[in-house]
Amino acid sequence: MTSLSVEMLAADAAEPITSAGHAQLGIAVLAGIAVIVLLITKFKLHAFLALTIGSLALGAFAGAPLDKAIASFTEGLGSTVAGVGVLIALGAILGKLLADSGGADQIVDTILAKAGGRSMPWAMVLIASVIGLPLFFEVGIVLLIPVVLMVAKRGNYSLMRIGIPALAGLSVMHGLIPPHPGPLVAIDAVDANLGITLALGVLVAIPTVIIAGPVFSKYAAKWVDVPAPEKMMPQRPSEDLEKRPGFGVTVATVLLPVVMMLAKALVDIIVDNPEHTVQRVFDVIGSPLIALLAAVIVGMFTLGRAAGFTKDRLSTTVEKSLAPIAGVLMIVGAGGGFKQTLIASGVGEMVLDISKDWSIPALLLAWLIAVVIRLATGSATVATISAAGLVAPLAADMSDAHTALLVLAIGAGSLFFSHVNDAGFWLVKEYFGMSVGQTIKTWSVMETIISVVAGGLVLLLSLVI
Repeated sequence: MTSLSVEMLAADAAEPITSAGHAQLGIAVLAGIAVIVLLITKFKLHAFLALTIGSLALGAFAGAPLDKAIASFTEGLGSTVAGVGVLIALGAILGKLLADSGGADQIVDTILAKAGGRSMPWAMVLIASVIGLPLFFEVGIVLLIPVVLMVAKRGNYSLMRIGIPALAGLSVMHGLIPPHPGPLVAIDAVDANLGITLALGVLVAIPTVIIAGPVFSKYAAKWVDVPAPEKMMPQRPSEDLEKRPGFGVTVATVLLPVVMMLAKALVDIIVDNPEHTVQRVFDVIGSPLIALLAAVIVGMFTLGRAAGFTKDRLSTTVEKSLAPIAGVLMIVGAGGGFKQTLIASGVGEMVLDISKDWSIPALLLAWLIAVVIRLATGSATVATISAAGLVAPLAADMSDAHTALLVLAIGAGSLFFSHVNDAGFWLVKEYFGMSVGQTIKTWSVMETIISVVAGGLVLLLSLVI
């Protein structure tokens, strides 16, 4: 496609593709989301296909010409993958290096060696939070489950007392902290500052994970008392390795991109001059692409080579890390297409008008929309993408801090009450050997606590910054 045709496409997509009124647009949104929910839950269709079909259905219900709806969807898909896809890929590579090199196991074993008794739930939440930074939620669960089961069995701890803090740490990272796909997509959709979002996300995450993890686990252990299932004790990645990287260098590698991005945010606040040399340097150093790329390159030496990986083994590790994220990338891309179709149809402006007419705070509205879509689809990522597309126009007149809080409100809502339509629900149920009822009493309630506490903290922060 030539640059001229790209510009024409962008110009066309910027114009409203329909002149439908609020009533018709409202019906179109509900119908489009209903199509997505029905395809995912009833027909078990992959979320990528469901989002694609739902986007076209939304355009059709809104009375938009099909060619313009397709153009909007395509533009949104392309821009989202371009803005977020590389970051997801780099995060996946760093996570794979961390797991395969034994670096994750090194963090776990070092912290557990210094913990015991009442401090064990706190140790588990610390482990999950550190490891959960570069890892996708599902990968983090698979990595930490052997540790949770081993600690519970050998230390004679309640499985819920150890497991809930670990799950809380992973879930909070997944919903609130970039470079996880959900927060990245929301940041891209509302044009938020990643460094500020990261800083405020950490501020919200710490009390949230304490309440939903170590504190709630006391009650979860009383409600559900199940033994650690022997059959689910898988092999740990580092058991086949002759050596593995040290604790300090592993933690430093994992935190490197976080420190670089936070440094950029700090310099932006202190210097506050885009033309200043120092700020321009940190704008490059702290950009998500450079920060994650630097961590991956450093990780090849501090994690891969430290574990004795050859050049071929490193190449294989990188290659294997990319295959599992193909589905995630396509879902994220289709979600971006859905978001752009919403915006091009004028739905965003409709939401803006509704928020003014009903006097609903933008942050609360964003949280509620994400909650509804999460309950309907079961997917935190789909909920984040869809909610971000709906409330994106609300960010137009917001400060950088409040735009970042909008991202966090969406992320918090996307975690609300995981139940039987969520793959994570069944993953936790099977690994911990619980019934459906027991999983609801523990995992589902924990997710709801995370969502409500994080949402409440975001609203409180909005009053003081």
